[in-house]
Order: sequence, then C-alpha cells, then structure tokens
Amino acid sequence: MRYTLNRRRFKDLSEQEVLALAIASEEDDARIYRSFAHHLRAEYPDSAAIFDGMAAEEDEHRRRLLDLHKSRFGDHLPLIRREHVAGFYSRKPVWLTENLSLDQIRAEAAAMERAAEAFYQKAAAQSQDADTRALLGDLAAAEAGHVESATELEARHLDDDSRADEDRNAHRQFILTWVQPGLAGLMDGSVSTLAPIFATAFATQDTWTTFLVGLAASVGAGISMGFTEAASDDGELSGRGSPTKRGFASGIMTTVGGLGHALPYLITDFWTATIIAIIVVFVELWAIAWIQNKYMETPFFRAALQVVLGGALVFGAGVLIGSG
Repeated sequence: MRYTLNRRRFKDLSEQEVLALAIASEEDDARIYRSFAHHLRAEYPDSAAIFDGMAAEEDEHRRRLLDLHKSRFGDHLPLIRREHVAGFYSRKPVWLTENLSLDQIRAEAAAMERAAEAFYQKAAAQSQDADTRALLGDLAAAEAGHVESATELEARHLDDDSRADEDRNAHRQFILTWVQPGLAGLMDGSVSTLAPIFATAFATQDTWTTFLVGLAASVGAGISMGFTEAASDDGELSGRGSPTKRGFASGIMTTVGGLGHALPYLITDFWTATIIAIIVVFVELWAIAWIQNKYMETPFFRAALQVVLGGALVFGAGVLIGSG
C-alpha cells in the first residue's frame, strides 16, 4: 500500500515528464517484442518476424519522441517509468512471458497496444492544458498506429498457410508437453494404485486405514512419476518441451488419478465407500479412454479395451489379494 501511495499522479506530471514516460515505455515495449521474437524464432519463424517488425516500429516511435523531447526540453531525460505513476498500465516482466504459448503471446501483444492507446486517450480527455492534451492525443494516435502496423505486419509475414502450420505446431507442442505426460500420469495413478487400495480395503475393512494407504500410494507415485518424467528427457532432442512442465503434469495427474478412488474412503461406512470408489474407478478409466481418443487419436474402443481391461485386472488382483 505504501508503494502505491508514493506513486506520482499522472495529472501532476509535467509535459516533459509525460514525454520521458512515453519514451521509456516505448523502449520497454520494444524489448518485450524482441523477447517474444527470440522465444518464437526456432518453432514459429513467421510470428517471430512479426514481433521483430513490431519492435522496429517501437524503436521508430521512440526515436521520434526523443527528437521531440530534444527540440522542446534538451538532452536531459527525467527518470520516470511506468511503476512510478499511479494508474499507469503495467507490463509483465519479460521472464514471466517466456512460458506463454503462441496464442497467449499474440493476445498479450494485442492487449499491450490496446492498454497503451486507451490510457493515453483517457489522459488526453481529462487534461485541461491544451498543449498537454495535444501531446497525449498524439501518443494515443501513435499507439493506435502500432495496432494497425501489427495488422499489416501479420498480413505480410503470416499468411493462412503459415498460420495453419504454426497452429498445428503449437497444438503438437501442447500434446507433447502437457497432454502426453499428464495422460501417462493419470493412467499410472488410476491403475497402479488400484491393487494396494482395494487390497487394503478388503483385508482390513477399515476405511481410514484404506484412505491413508491410498493417500500414501498416490502421493508417492506422483512424486516418483514427476521426477522420472523430468529426468528422463530434457526435451532438447525430442522437442517435447520443458522437463519441469512435463514433470509437473505427470506428477500431479498421477496423484489425482490415485486420489480419485482413495477419497471415498473418508466415508466411514465400508460398503458405501467401496461402491463409490468402484464407480469413480469406472469413470476414471473411461475418461482416460476418451482423452486417448481425443488427443492421441487412439480409436476409442481400442483405448477403452486396453485401459478398462487392464484396470479390471489390477482391480481384481487387489480384491483377490485383500480377500485372501
């Protein structure tokens, strides 16, 4: 709260400070666009070219603003940035944008330009000084021009075929980085924990003990699967993406798969908990088959046969061992 209270109000800035703020903002935006381009260049060269062009546009606007500042106020620029002004639109740190998907980067760039244009338009409308109002209006027009330039650059560098190729690559990367390891984790968590959970349930008929065994098995399997996925492939040669992302996807989904049929044993009545757990297992296995069909293009009935049959065998083994 103290940081917010110590910020300058926009209406209290001098015209020189407003111009210096605009120059700093253009510099920051150019840096962000170049970061986008660097991040996308290997997999999406056409989109990278767009952001290179947008960075060049920001450089040109910054040069024109600097020329205007020199002609009016000289070479000394006041040190003022976005974070110094209350209510000024903010930008995400570059390191936070490095994990954005292609569509998220495109949306972030569009939001950046719209926010800048809207801010300057509002500031110009509220200004009582004619020169200040004219300056802010020029800045708003410049930001609107950025949006138009982005559209022109996109039309120049990203035709329908290029966009379709990049969208397919983005979808493929999503499958490799998130869906595939997450699905493997869900399958492992749902199937591998069936035997210990139901063996404990039928051996003890104690719901709390069964829940604790299920919780331990699920969390342990999740940790093991997560570390195994992250350590098995750094993604450099396979193109499967960040090992950290894959590890989290696999580990979390493994834990979720096991907890699905462990949580019903928080119910104190043994048969009620067991029936609900069996229903949950049935839903889990069919959900896995559906995910395989949708994202991995596995024929649904083949996926269902593999998953349901395998799950039924593990479930039967657990019940048999526990009952014996």
